[in-house]
Amino acid sequence: MEGSCGLITLQKKPVALKSISVTLSIHEFVACVSATLNYENEEKVPLEASFVFPMDEDSAVYSFEALVDGKKIVAELQDKMEAQQKYEDAISQGQEAYLLEEDSDSRDVFCCNVGNLQPGSKVELTLRYVQELPLDADGALRYVLPAILNPRYHLSGRLEDSCLDIKTPLVPLDELPYTLSMVATISSQHGIQRVHSNCPLSAVAFLADDKTSAQVSLAEGHKFDRDVELLIYYREVHSPRVSVEAGMLEKKPDSLMGDPSVMVSFYPNIPEDEASVTCGEFVFLMDCSGSMQCPMNNQDGSQSRIEAAQETLILLLKSLPIGCYFNIYQFGSSYKEFFPESVKYTQQTMEEAVNRVKLMRADLGGTEILAPLQNIYRKPSIPGHPLQLFIFTDGEVSDTFSVIKEVQSNGNKHRCFSFGIGEGASTSLIKSIARVSGGTSEFITGKDRMQPKVLRSLKHSLQPAVEDISLSWNLPPGVSANLLSPEPTVIFRGQRLILYARLTGKMPAAEATGEVGLKYTLQGKRFEDKLTFSLKPKPDADLTIHRLAAKSFIQTKDLGLTQTPAMDKKDVLKISIESGVISSFTAFIAINKELKKPVQGPRVYREIPRPVLYKAFMSPRFLCGSGAPLLHTQSLGSTYSSLRGSVSMMGNPCSSNNSRTKSKSSHKVIGGTKLMQLIDLQKANGSWDLNEDLTKILGVSLEDLLAAHPAQHVDLSGWATVLAVVWLHTHGKDKKMEWELLERKAVAWIHTQAGSTVPMLVKAANTLLKSSVDPAVFAP
Repeated sequence: MEGSCGLITLQKKPVALKSISVTLSIHEFVACVSATLNYENEEKVPLEASFVFPMDEDSAVYSFEALVDGKKIVAELQDKMEAQQKYEDAISQGQEAYLLEEDSDSRDVFCCNVGNLQPGSKVELTLRYVQELPLDADGALRYVLPAILNPRYHLSGRLEDSCLDIKTPLVPLDELPYTLSMVATISSQHGIQRVHSNCPLSAVAFLADDKTSAQVSLAEGHKFDRDVELLIYYREVHSPRVSVEAGMLEKKPDSLMGDPSVMVSFYPNIPEDEASVTCGEFVFLMDCSGSMQCPMNNQDGSQSRIEAAQETLILLLKSLPIGCYFNIYQFGSSYKEFFPESVKYTQQTMEEAVNRVKLMRADLGGTEILAPLQNIYRKPSIPGHPLQLFIFTDGEVSDTFSVIKEVQSNGNKHRCFSFGIGEGASTSLIKSIARVSGGTSEFITGKDRMQPKVLRSLKHSLQPAVEDISLSWNLPPGVSANLLSPEPTVIFRGQRLILYARLTGKMPAAEATGEVGLKYTLQGKRFEDKLTFSLKPKPDADLTIHRLAAKSFIQTKDLGLTQTPAMDKKDVLKISIESGVISSFTAFIAINKELKKPVQGPRVYREIPRPVLYKAFMSPRFLCGSGAPLLHTQSLGSTYSSLRGSVSMMGNPCSSNNSRTKSKSSHKVIGGTKLMQLIDLQKANGSWDLNEDLTKILGVSLEDLLAAHPAQHVDLSGWATVLAVVWLHTHGKDKKMEWELLERKAVAWIHTQAGSTVPMLVKAANTLLKSSVDPAVFAP
């Protein structure tokens, strides 16, 4: 690791946070998590310590408590302004106090403050949360324990009260002074097949002979160089179900926590339709900020984010249907658009766009996404071509709620498909802009390839629209269901749909059942999925479904301190306080009121450092004089509130904001693999020309290709296109998801040109290329 200048004070003061231990319990597709932060004051003066850390956007944090000298202090969830004031008053009076709050700008960043930690004292702070686990395309349930929090770029001229404004010190990975441990228990009635991770794990220990429960732990020595991901494979994951959870006995009926809550999970069996739509306006918004120079992961030889983005854009451009419209935007501190307005997809416009994509660089400074979004939404709609917006970003933006609100206010005229690139991308930004617009979100981390995930989303956007979606309940007289989740407006093939509702009224004393139905129309055909379930609620001490239902409601209405309408703020505050689930308007506060006497002496402030992910960011050019925050000691003559008001521009990893860090000309040329070279040669209509460039990829001379042409009345482009498709199936099988759409376009073109001679062409191509591709892949 190079260049550690400016990271450690001359005093070499110890850091108060010593370790983080996580206990994880996963049942079916819900995770219950307990995370404990262990603090110790090894200094001779009282401390106030502040720790800023990431959380997943979907985490419903519902409990915060402190263990001080063997005594448990349970925090209360209160109005955030009141909690902050109580914390400030307590520490100014020499009391020990603890504050946990969600960042005012983003739901995926939290700040934990420990006030008046006495010399020699230890404290354990434990927070608990529950979370739905997303389902990957291969059937894996994915749990992510965020460990990376990238600096967030501040919008020019914008000051905001944010946890991210605290000058958190950044240190190299091998100098991080605290450790992480995690133990996970997994259970499913369907049985567990296997558990994978991007981090070293202990061997999976099955706790039952039928493999319905298992335990696994994170190996010692996690370096905070990546988020911790668990991929859990059950024997069966697509089983629709309804769970009814009992309310709290001490709560009044007719309240969220007093009434039973229902969790419904549908897996709509939407038939696959090869006849994708051919209309649409496809706009691709690509992050070209300085941080996109970073590698996709910390493995040697990894592609940079911008290189992976370029390949992905070329695949998208080649996969678009004839007859659609498209445009590409680059954004950073400023933005550029390829065309003044979206253009019709033709050979000429596609070629121009591909050539410009190859010249893209990560050289546009910071990450200001709001302005290009507003420009896109101001453009007039193209009749018959609904807008499909694809957003690619590493998510290092601070004005998250402003962006979400902009997308939401235009949600009725478009769908947004969002992609978080690299470790530490904002889950709040990426997930929320997709959710409020009826799109999907994907994260590309570790060794993930961007290309297949993006092309899968393009397939979703090309699916015929599912319309007239409605939910119906058949319940006993006197019982009704009040939906807490937003009404479903979009369904994609192969995806899970989770809904929450509150059951009100007098529940039947005897065993009774209810029924919930999901109806929708696809291409004129009406479909309905029905689930019958027991109305007998099951108790759960953690009230998991109630908390998840509250989180779903809060996510729908909470747009932060400045963007949430007054009526929605009132609803969010009420549900947050009642359920105990934190929001932008609430915070957990705990005060040790049994302290015999006030803490004596002036206290000092310590920010808990966080890791720098990439070696590039550790070079002196980024740390010495580049505006990166240094580890420093600060007297608490300045209060907590004044600290929170001080704004610093955090230096982005791999940032090009500084003139000394601008992109060099060492950028790799797109098309290094034969697969990308072949795709680069495809024309907009799906065909290939027979030329020297194609022969080099196929490994056959032009003379041999011409001699092997079996149907002289079929032009050479038809022959070349058959050869290209055979080559794809022979040499690119492992990346089929990436070229499936452009291959489908090629096959359709072949049938318009070659007709009944296609089987003859395929047989000749197989012979020439020594392949055995099934002619069925060329079926119309």
